[in-house]
Amino acid sequence: MSVHDRVRVRETKLLSDNWYVLKTTTFDWKRRDGTWQTQSREHYDRGNGAVLLPYNLANRTVLLVKQFRYPAFVNGYDDLLIEAAAGLLDDAEPETRIRAEVEEELGYRLGDVRKVFEAFMSPGSVTEILHFFVAEYDASMRIGDGGGHPDEGEDIEVLEPTIDEALGMIADGRIRDAKTIMLLQHLALTVFAKA
Repeated sequence: MSVHDRVRVRETKLLSDNWYVLKTTTFDWKRRDGTWQTQSREHYDRGNGAVLLPYNLANRTVLLVKQFRYPAFVNGYDDLLIEAAAGLLDDAEPETRIRAEVEEELGYRLGDVRKVFEAFMSPGSVTEILHFFVAEYDASMRIGDGGGHPDEGEDIEVLEPTIDEALGMIADGRIRDAKTIMLLQHLALTVFAKA
């Protein structure tokens, strides 16, 4: 039996369509014991996204961004967030979109880009699937300063720590972004550990 056979949607209501779409749905869920239970959940649809962490194997460095994130601030985080370059797909293919984001945010035009996995980041309330990429970079690929688009509210600083410094930033709490932690650990285990 598929999950589709275990869900009967009763009603979906639009709560907000201001920035992205927030809905609440009442549905029946067929439990493992065969009984049906009525449940209600809110779900936020902001579209799917992509994230990429560039790395330089020879220098043992990575490229990260540092920027203000209001949701982190309102939840008590009083610092700029350190992250891998990322963005929503906006109806583009994941690789196409992430290449554009890297150029906008980091100022690099990358060669080969490799998708490593995809994941739901907050499946209890957000519909987004995030596509994770890595790519090698070097100084010859730099085409600008990065920094994002000021007219979109972006004010991005580019960082270039070593992989060891970046892993240390996870340990001491300076990096708290889940997608970035996942990609840093992926590179530490699959790329830098083998070099």
